[in-house]
Parts: sequence; structure tokens; C-alpha cells
Amino acid sequence: MANDDAHATLWKIIHDTKFGMLTHRHGDGHLHSQPLTTQNKAIEADSLLYFFVARDGDIARHVASDANVNVAYANVDDDDYVSVSGTATISEDQAKKEELFNTIAKAWFPGGATDPNLALLIVRITQAEYWKAKDSKVVQLVKMAASAVSGNSPADMTEHRKL
Repeated sequence: MANDDAHATLWKIIHDTKFGMLTHRHGDGHLHSQPLTTQNKAIEADSLLYFFVARDGDIARHVASDANVNVAYANVDDDDYVSVSGTATISEDQAKKEELFNTIAKAWFPGGATDPNLALLIVRITQAEYWKAKDSKVVQLVKMAASAVSGNSPADMTEHRKL
């Protein structure tokens, strides 16, 4: 698979999953994760992911002191998974906020794209990998059953790529 195809597959899994678990480090060194909605309409050439967060919330505070983050996506219906490592920044790009803002975000930020507590979290992807099931669940179960009988591990069940 060409690298462009791998990037397209990565974006498709992220887009279809929509919610990611963002992991960041607290000041005491502990890792903390919370769900966020990916706001991108497409993956940009500069490998940026966008999320809306509260300016006065944990994420905004903690990425200011440690910008290293991970975003994990799990689409269990399709057996597709993504892990993205990157660096996070808080942006005040009002044009980007207005471009990405939507009705669902208004539930958390009732003031809309100009809500004073709305911050734009940008994650610049430095490394990503995905695992994508190659077969339907039924075929996967048949392969696992055959492996249990034969004693051999199931082969060729997922496509795994590092980008």
C-alpha cells in the first residue's frame, strides 16, 4: 500500500470514529485521558487535528506545561484502531474556530464560536499508527476458531501501518 493510501486509511478511521481519547500529563506526572470530538472536516497537509476545549479546563492548563499528547481512536464496530502521538497547542485562531464550529459544539460552548471559554486545541501529529481489520467479524471468528483447533495463531487478520 502506498503511503498516500495509508494516510487516507488513517484519516478514514479517524473520521468514521469521530471521538478520540486525548491523553495528557498532569503536573504530578500522572497521565489522564478524556474523550474529545475531532473537529476536522479533513486531515490537513500539515497533519493537524483540531478539538474544542474549555479555556479554563484541565487540558488547556496541562498542555501549556507539557505539550506531548496521544489521541487514541477505537471503532469497535469495524475493528479499526488508531494511535496518534503529537504536540498540542492552544490556539486563538478565530477564523478556524468559526470554520469548525457546529451545532453540537454549541452544547458545551453556548456563546458559539466567540464563546469566551472556547479554546482551539491543535494536535500536530508526529507519529501515527493504525490497525484495520481485513475481514468481517464472521470471517475473523472462523479464523480464530480454526487457529484454536490447529494451535497456530491466526494470521493476516489486520492491516497495521506506522506513519
